Amino acid sequence: MEDLFTALALVFVIEGVLYALFPTKMRQLIVRMLDFPDKSLRNSGLIAICVGVAFVWLIRG
Repeated sequence: MEDLFTALALVFVIEGVLYALFPTKMRQLIVRMLDFPDKSLRNSGLIAICVGVAFVWLIRG
């Protein structure tokens, strides 16, 4: 459970760094995402899940 909370905390750190360093670009990205079809967002999310699981599997063995 500790690993889960550590991973979640790192997500917040990484996202926070992006918003702190590139606020205008992040706002533009969010506005652009509003125009994406649901299917594209869903597929992007599924790909991100697969990549994340693969990384964890490779790192943790």
